[in-house]
Amino acid sequence: MTTPLTGEGGAEVYAKLAEMGLKLPSVVPPLAAYVPAVQSGNYVYVSGQLPMVDGKLPYTGKVGADVTVEQGTELARNCALNALAAIDALVGLGRVVKIVKVTGFVASAEGFTGQPAVINGASQLFGDVLGEQGRHARSAVGVAELPLGAPVEVEVIAEIA
Repeated sequence: MTTPLTGEGGAEVYAKLAEMGLKLPSVVPPLAAYVPAVQSGNYVYVSGQLPMVDGKLPYTGKVGADVTVEQGTELARNCALNALAAIDALVGLGRVVKIVKVTGFVASAEGFTGQPAVINGASQLFGDVLGEQGRHARSAVGVAELPLGAPVEVEVIAEIA
């Protein structure tokens, strides 16, 4: 059996976040009829997280037109941080065994094909914070539009102990 990431209550994860100058935000309230995260068996399924910071989107529009790849990458990182907050609120980060799957959606300008580079922002955050247990399978998908005009959205499946 795989073991959780850390000891008591995820102290190592919180210390790593602090070392990186990051703090878990408040869970982003749902925009419609769903919950931010749900547990089923040994898995937590995190609803698509927008890159909200203090209740606002830092940028809107399409990556490759209104938003640069670098800005999109930072937004994907915000999405990942919001996903960690949703997991923490539901079960606590100390119970995370593995980030299993990340699906990233990028509102893309016509002809833009750099979705993987954008979603690397989320993947790198999970790896930086959780180490080997943050490495995951992933899809990076270009889409026409996202809720509220967000450039990026990320959903996550995590295994828990």
